[in-house]
Amino acid sequence: MSSAWRTLRRRVLTPSTSETLLETRGFHRKSPAAQDLLETVGARFLEGYAHAVEARNPAEAEYPLEEIPDRFRGFAYEGAGMGFAMLDGLRLSGRNSVARCLAGRGADHVYMVYVGIGWAMARLPRFCWPDIDKLDPLLRWLVLDGYGFHQAYFRTDRYVHQQYRDPAFPWPAHDSPSYAGRAIDQGIGRALWFVGGTDAELVATMIEKFPESRRSDLYGGAGLAATYAGGVDEAELCAFRDRAGIHGPMVAQGSAFAAEARIRAGLLVPHTELATRVFCGMTPDEAAAVSQEARPSGPVPGALPAYEVWRQAIADRFANVGGC
Repeated sequence: MSSAWRTLRRRVLTPSTSETLLETRGFHRKSPAAQDLLETVGARFLEGYAHAVEARNPAEAEYPLEEIPDRFRGFAYEGAGMGFAMLDGLRLSGRNSVARCLAGRGADHVYMVYVGIGWAMARLPRFCWPDIDKLDPLLRWLVLDGYGFHQAYFRTDRYVHQQYRDPAFPWPAHDSPSYAGRAIDQGIGRALWFVGGTDAELVATMIEKFPESRRSDLYGGAGLAATYAGGVDEAELCAFRDRAGIHGPMVAQGSAFAAEARIRAGLLVPHTELATRVFCGMTPDEAAAVSQEARPSGPVPGALPAYEVWRQAIADRFANVGGC
């Protein structure tokens, strides 16, 4: 494929960075610093997406992705995951772009790449969706996390302010279809950190407008975003954990997931250390170890998928985290 065609493909498929501006989205602007952080995250996500859809192959996209600063490289790989899934779904670059990405440097960012697949699902017709059964049976629920984030980010009024939930989401895998809404809520919770402009009190207020049955997953997603993306100081993190109340262990679970994702990719930043200390009462390495130790090694008994059993096992380890 010629360079000119790949450049055209990038221009046609890549959304404008204006779509990630807080003013465009109508998101809360807490402060200039928080706004700059979230808009940089959006820009780096789209940069990763553009590298994926323009590259001749996933290996070629690795070079510019690895040049992105540590704080934002994971977001760029998330965007690349979306880009490769779009190429696979639209049959624009052979097959198995996502698989080839994960066979290379993308393996260190597998959580982010899986989330990116969910972004693509939100934009592709259903017949172009990936074969979910070919993905890791434990981690593939992260695809729905990405789908939920996308919907809350771009269809905010319906998914956030109206608290919409699809009563029968067409989960294309063959396990625990009733869990799909919960996995989507975890992505909505992550997106609330962006919708609320990293204003911890506002994010908690938005979560509390949802039915009680959904708040645990929403708080878990927001805890992950607060740890991975940042944008708050220690007092704000403490206030958010306190507002979470009985859902505090799930905030810690999301924080441990974020710590593991950053450590696995070698992208640990100071804010992650602060967040895990507040939410988990331990260092990022210790929180990541909790996640790794609790990870199921195969199928689990019962109605819940192994992914949720994993999350609950992590949360149980943080049931008695003290206050600030």
